[in-house]
Amino acid sequence: MSHDHVHMPPETKEKRVAIAIWANGILTLAQIGGGIFAGSLALIADALHNFSDMASLVIAFAAQKIARRPADAKMTFGYGRIEIVAALINYTTLIIIGFYLIYEGGMRIIDPPEVKGWWVVWLGGIALAVDALTALLTYSMQKDSVNIRALFLHNLSDALASVAVVIGGTLILLYDMRWVDPAITIGIAGYILYLGLTEIGGTIRTLMLGSPVDIDTDAVIVALSNIEGVIDLHHVHFWQMGEHDASLEAHVIIEESAWDQLENIKYRIKQALAQEFNISHSTLEFEHPDHMHKDAHTYGHG
Repeated sequence: MSHDHVHMPPETKEKRVAIAIWANGILTLAQIGGGIFAGSLALIADALHNFSDMASLVIAFAAQKIARRPADAKMTFGYGRIEIVAALINYTTLIIIGFYLIYEGGMRIIDPPEVKGWWVVWLGGIALAVDALTALLTYSMQKDSVNIRALFLHNLSDALASVAVVIGGTLILLYDMRWVDPAITIGIAGYILYLGLTEIGGTIRTLMLGSPVDIDTDAVIVALSNIEGVIDLHHVHFWQMGEHDASLEAHVIIEESAWDQLENIKYRIKQALAQEFNISHSTLEFEHPDHMHKDAHTYGHG
């Protein structure tokens, strides 16, 4: 597996993220206030979407700092998984917001309120500029981090949502099509739900210690079993501590004649894991064929 990364100093990353946080925070307040004054639910929906992005940036910013703390007696695995917990909180909040906006949009389609179109157009335009700025700030960092890449894509989607808000405000001004505002709200909410429901699965999978999605676990076992001196593997576990940290734990049965080559076999196993499957951490327990677990399952503790 090959990975292309664009590295920049942590201070530069933190400065860019801080600018994006402030820009999205000010925009969120302006859109909520303007949405209430103009009577536009679409503006409020776009504001909540921007707020979720700001929250994601804040969470990522804080979690990255905490994740760098070293392991200790109370947290022997370290603090890296806090980023996954933070992502779960963010996606759950996103889903709740999406359902709420669909409900509110449906009520407003039944009875469309008066909407001040010019406010919708101006604030939608400002939101588009801020979304473009945030996307620009995160673009050069997105090749180095899955989290930042997700934020970059979210901001591009925000820009599209802002375009929809501007179009909606224009239609209200020209044709008094008040139903367009809640219709756009439902569209934005649907997209929010799509993002939340599709991305929360990977977060839950990681917290449930699921196998990394980009690793063929059967292929790993076959490759290790073909190493000279290895008979078989069982009690195999694959998991991730973070988005880049694939790990493996396994019992490895070694041929009796190769028992004196144990360290060499272990080296070849770890080399194969790192070079062929990008698994950087492994815990291996070796078993003599005369004392191996009987009827052990390949995966799990069975």
